[in-house]
Formats: sequence, structure tokens, C-alpha cells
Amino acid sequence: MAHVLLRTKGITIMEENYIRKKTRRKMDHLTYHCKDGVEWFSFPILDQFPFIVNGFSTRQGGVSTGGAGTMNLSLAREVAMNMHLTEEQCRANFLENHKRLSQAVGYPYESLVFSNQTHTDNIRILQDIDRGNGITKPNAFNDVDGLMTDITGQALMTFYADCVPLLIVDPVHRAIACVHSGWRGTIKGIGSKAVRMMHEVYGSAPDQLVAAIGPSICMDCFEVSKNVADAFMDKYDPSLHKELVRYGRLTETGEQKYHVDLQRACMENFLLAGMKKQNISLPDLCTSCNVDVLFSHRASHGSRGNEGAVLMLR
Repeated sequence: MAHVLLRTKGITIMEENYIRKKTRRKMDHLTYHCKDGVEWFSFPILDQFPFIVNGFSTRQGGVSTGGAGTMNLSLAREVAMNMHLTEEQCRANFLENHKRLSQAVGYPYESLVFSNQTHTDNIRILQDIDRGNGITKPNAFNDVDGLMTDITGQALMTFYADCVPLLIVDPVHRAIACVHSGWRGTIKGIGSKAVRMMHEVYGSAPDQLVAAIGPSICMDCFEVSKNVADAFMDKYDPSLHKELVRYGRLTETGEQKYHVDLQRACMENFLLAGMKKQNISLPDLCTSCNVDVLFSHRASHGSRGNEGAVLMLR
């Protein structure tokens, strides 16, 4: 593929390792950064707000090894991928990775807030006391796939290895939400729910919200069975079926496979909640197509760490 030169913070870098599908246009929905060996993306649609810190990590620049190498942000994945290490060694790697990423992107890692994601549509409204949940103190939030706050200096992080990151900003009321949307969460409409909750809690007008949909598995790589394809066709208007679902291969046993466009479905959830299309960024970067530089559960057959999407008010 052609090498793309980008100017990032005064340094010319080669962005040759990241593959984009369906288009050869310049990567204008994501901005690549590299600092002290740590590689990450930010979202131009969110970079326009000086009071916002945002980022999406890659697997480059950390200290983890094996399938979790190197910038793994999940302690559970660190333990799973490094059975030869003690729990203390795994935690040391986990903390060092978070320190490196936070220093590169520009947020205090002690202020991070995590949750245990289980593909629900549960979203937690954070309080100041929640600062550090999951990193400086035990993770107390179970079955939570979205976090929202209007507190400055509180960094929200959700984790990924193919599922869809949703980062939502209310520039008027200074509120944010960071949401994990896998296929189950997408069917449940977790993106729509986040918009409704921001309206109820912070007074956010849906048509004033701005959102970035982050790197995740593309339609070509997301192969599903008929029950999943049917669930998407049941949820969305028939006019969208051809855009969201298409026929895939026929297996040796005669099973028909399908492909689903998760990113586009997440955009539709935002639109159904009243957001404006021009306020939603839909990047063309697939985790599964970039398994050497991004974590992908499918492409690695489960041998992987986790990337993180981070969003903070400052």
C-alpha cells in the first residue's frame, strides 16, 4: 500500500502499518500520534473542543508480552495471556502501560474510571468519588458498558478488541459519555440510550451532541450466524437492511453466514436518538484488518489484549 506521511506535533511520521478499506482518501476521521514510542489516535471531531481530552490506544508502546503485547490495558487480559508471570508482575505491566499512555495522551492515570463490561446496555452516571475505580482501587462497577460524567479531570475509559467505541460530547453543558457497543449492545440500542440519559441528566439536546465512532471490526470481517443477522434486520427499518446486512459464505455443513456493519448500525442508533449526521464521525479503520497494530479478538482467535478509548473533560 502507499505510505502516508502525516505531520503530528511537529514530527513527520510514517503511517504505513494502518490499513484502510473502501477508500484511499486521507485519514481525516482519525489523527495518528506517536510520543515516546506510544502510538494512539485522537478524533478530529472531538479535538475541536479545547476542554476535551480524547484518545484510542493501539497495541504499540507498552511493556506487555505474548498475545497481550505490548500496550495491553486490561489486567484480566494481562493475567490470561501471561500465565508464566505472577499476579504482581501482571499488575506492574498493567500499571506501567496506563502510565505510559496517560503521559502520552495527557490525562492523569489516577483519575481513570473503568467498569466490568459484559455487553449490556447499562450506563453508569459517575460521581467524584468514583475517580480511580478499577486502577487505584478495586473495580466496583459490574455489568456496566457505558460511563458518563460532567466532572472535570475524570478520565473515562472503555475497552476493546473488535467492539465499537462510542465517544459522546455535549459542548454546551460540558458533559461526556464513553460507551462500549458490541453487537449485543448495539441491538439493545446502548448508543441511543446514552443520548437519552445525557438529555435527562445534563439537559443535553441530542441535535447538539457530537460523537466519534472508533476503530472496530468492519463489515467484511464481522461474520455472523443467521440469528444475529435476523436480530439486526428485526431492529432496523427494512430500508437499511441491504446497507447493514449482506450474505456471506456457505459453510461446508451448508450453514449460511452473513456480514453485519456494526459501525453503521451504531450511527443509526445515534440518528434514531435525534443526533445530526454531520455531528457523527464514522472512521474507516478495522481492528481485525490491523491485527499487527491493533488488538482483535476474531483475528487473533482470542490471543490478545485490550485497547482503550479515553475521554475526559478538563
